[in-house]
Amino acid sequence: MSRALLLALLLVLGAVPAAHAIGDPNEALPDPRQEARAVEIGKQLRCLVCQNESIEDSGADLARDLRHIVRQQVAAGRSDTEIINWLVARYGNFVRLRPPFEASTLLLWGSPVLALAVGGAAVVIARGRRPPPPPPLDAAEQARLKALLDT
Repeated sequence: MSRALLLALLLVLGAVPAAHAIGDPNEALPDPRQEARAVEIGKQLRCLVCQNESIEDSGADLARDLRHIVRQQVAAGRSDTEIINWLVARYGNFVRLRPPFEASTLLLWGSPVLALAVGGAAVVIARGRRPPPPPPLDAAEQARLKALLDT
């Protein structure tokens, strides 16, 4: 009985992400090619509320509004580049999940390398500040240690 319940729970949970992507079936475009194009464009755009999800994966109201705008522009016959440029003009490069490599995004693209360099420098500095190891015990100290341990 518990195995059937677990299977049912997994099936229900597996359907949640698919149902979450577009909350309203009326949101989808009637032409499957245009809808597929709108989904591909939406996967390239960041939800400005969630910030770690595309507008296609987000359930936020702003993401829904952006999906609607993308679908309107796809239906109006605009190209992918025109649609993305229109959104970038309003929200900046942050709306892209993968911003272009240019002078204004240099810090964004360079930050992983910068973080590794800072971390590496911190390790080198920390290792350089360690005190030297103590000198080995001489014969008298070893005899005294042995006497202490034997008691």
